[in-house]
Amino acid sequence: MHLTSLILTQFKNYEFQRLTLSPRLNCFVGANGAGKTNLLEAVYYLCMGKSYNSSPDQYAVRHGDDGSRLEGLFGFDAEDAKSEKDRIVIKIQKRKRKIIERNGTAYERLTEHVGRYPVVIIVPDDSRLVLEGSEIRRRLLDNSLSQTDPVYLSHLVAYNKLLANRNALLKELDGRKDTTGLLDIYDQQMQAPVAYILEKRQAFIGPFTELLTEAYAAISGERESVAITYKSQLHDTPWLELMAERREKDRVLQRTTAGIHRDDLVFTQDGHPLRRVASQGQLKSFVLSLKLAQYRLLERGTRRPPILLLDDIFDKLDRDRVRQLLELVLSSAFGQVFITDTDPERVTALIDGKDATDWKRFLVAEGKIEQEEDSTAV
Repeated sequence: MHLTSLILTQFKNYEFQRLTLSPRLNCFVGANGAGKTNLLEAVYYLCMGKSYNSSPDQYAVRHGDDGSRLEGLFGFDAEDAKSEKDRIVIKIQKRKRKIIERNGTAYERLTEHVGRYPVVIIVPDDSRLVLEGSEIRRRLLDNSLSQTDPVYLSHLVAYNKLLANRNALLKELDGRKDTTGLLDIYDQQMQAPVAYILEKRQAFIGPFTELLTEAYAAISGERESVAITYKSQLHDTPWLELMAERREKDRVLQRTTAGIHRDDLVFTQDGHPLRRVASQGQLKSFVLSLKLAQYRLLERGTRRPPILLLDDIFDKLDRDRVRQLLELVLSSAFGQVFITDTDPERVTALIDGKDATDWKRFLVAEGKIEQEEDSTAV
């Protein structure tokens, strides 16, 4: 599976652009602020139906315009069970509901789209996965599982909606006790989504850790061991019992203080907290390995290679790590890859001698894109 063409209309800093893409490697090069990352975000939008950093859809609309449109044509490899191409169109208008169409028919729910075109993005601030709070790590869990399991995504949407309703009720009560019984009803309704999400997250960790350690060894060559532990309040206390224990605290604080929305991943290196003992190089290798492990799990779960988006990796990694990463992603084991860079010649120099059978380079400047002639093995 790969994206064969991309059309942007009033998206971010682009008025209109039409690109024909390589099924293997696409390089967007240009100065900072030219719009390279916006192209990766357009690809991510087409795959997931939303921004990779969860920013509101209105920010995808070009400044001064009322709406934007994205169109992508997905082709499928010969060995793929699906032979026809899929045309995905996303229409965003300010103050209106976003529309996502597949082959001319609009989806009723975003959950029908997620996972159809698996995607993984690696961005410069991925170190936040280790250094910042638990929310970003849960997002990694949910992004991975949602793309491979539509039931998981449905339960996650249901849980988050019920959680929002529960929190709204707690604020409305303003510290008073609930005499309506609504909190009990919400707790009962949340039990099924909680059970499913907890089970799937627990099952995720073993295979993910195995793939992580393989990727880490390939990228870093280091001998230290890395591991992941899944931490949840529900490991020790069943859901309804946990809610009963926290009821008084929730009432005082006016929010739900326990649940799967508080789960976390604990990263370790040789048995110690990774954020405390890892060098800068080890940290960079680890976060890259997280995303490559995610790639492999998505490939297993969807039975097709995800699209891989690499944003500005050259300026954030040393040359050896970039070389090791490119050796991995340019191998036949990976599918379509998109890379951004500020140096027009650096990609060519690093690819030189590698088995890159087909690649294209696009020059990006102030919202304009110049598509160069097709490149062959270099």
